[in-house]
Amino acid sequence: MRFLLGFLRVIVGTLFIFSGLIKANDPLGLSYKMQEFFEIWGMGFLDDYTLSLSIVMIAFEIIAGVAVLLGWQFRLFSWMLFILIVFFTFLTGYAVFSGKIKECGCFGDCIKLTSRQSFNKDLVLFAMIGFLLYQRDKIRPFAKPFLSFMLLVLVTFFSFWIQLYVLKHLPLVDCLPYKKGADIREEMQIPAGAIPDSTVINFVYQHAGKEVEFDAEHFPADFNDSDYVFVKRYDKLIREGNAKPAIKDFAIITPSGLDTTSQILSDPRQLYILFAKKINDDNQEWLNDFKEIVALLKTNERPILAVSSDADNLLELFKTAGIDVPVLKGDLVAIKTAARSVPTLYEIQQGVILDKWGKADFKNAKTAILR
Repeated sequence: MRFLLGFLRVIVGTLFIFSGLIKANDPLGLSYKMQEFFEIWGMGFLDDYTLSLSIVMIAFEIIAGVAVLLGWQFRLFSWMLFILIVFFTFLTGYAVFSGKIKECGCFGDCIKLTSRQSFNKDLVLFAMIGFLLYQRDKIRPFAKPFLSFMLLVLVTFFSFWIQLYVLKHLPLVDCLPYKKGADIREEMQIPAGAIPDSTVINFVYQHAGKEVEFDAEHFPADFNDSDYVFVKRYDKLIREGNAKPAIKDFAIITPSGLDTTSQILSDPRQLYILFAKKINDDNQEWLNDFKEIVALLKTNERPILAVSSDADNLLELFKTAGIDVPVLKGDLVAIKTAARSVPTLYEIQQGVILDKWGKADFKNAKTAILR
């Protein structure tokens, strides 16, 4: 029994630490996944709080995982982990049975799991954590209480620090399709050999006061135009394929509505693009560095533009700051993926990402331009 309890502690603790560290690499990713759930549930008013919730949840995963390994305050942390895994199992179960969420983001973008895989994982963890909770009085700590406490203080500090760091810079490990060296044009194409979705056309008719549904091969034996009133037809997904490009909805639109995506991604020059979603008053600390970058690029006759889902406000901000850069419109979802730091500066040539910098690294961008 002692061996089994120790083995389960190591498995559960390590999995929570691993899961937390992967998500800590990109807390905005979990924040956006929370927003996806909230929007489906009609709770969009919580969108402004998802980043804070994401940071706290990720930190707790890491801290709780270390606490389980150490056995420190195990009665408390076993209950907390059990409540957390119940919550996670509910979310992944909802994703599976509702079909509205394809990926739950349990391991971020670095290790993508389907909703079904995530749900199965949580069921296994639920059983293991439930057993540890049942046997909690038999768990003995690995270290003295003071040493465990000090270690958890350090882990807590690290858990929050690493997330704040990547939010100002960029993820330490870039698992997104906009990583350095990627060709945006290629990433927008369906992969060769990809399997398309399998669908069947379903019909919905009104008959005898009820709606009946059937496909083209299973028309009712008594079907006729007078007894059945057509309501609608739709494509029902039978088997999901993988014929989806890594980059979707990427478009750069002029203020007049002209799509310039192909023209910009085909430009043979070294082109600098600032990607920014909604601009708030609290994220303007990067403006001075960006203004210097614009001046350097103009001196060296290199083109620069900005793409934002909040183009009008960004243009107004530039005018106030004395920055003369054309501002084009982009899709919010695509910019959320491209700009994990708000904003993010890209160096692109013929659609290939040569380099990119988060707002805290704009000084490095100035150095690169001068080389």
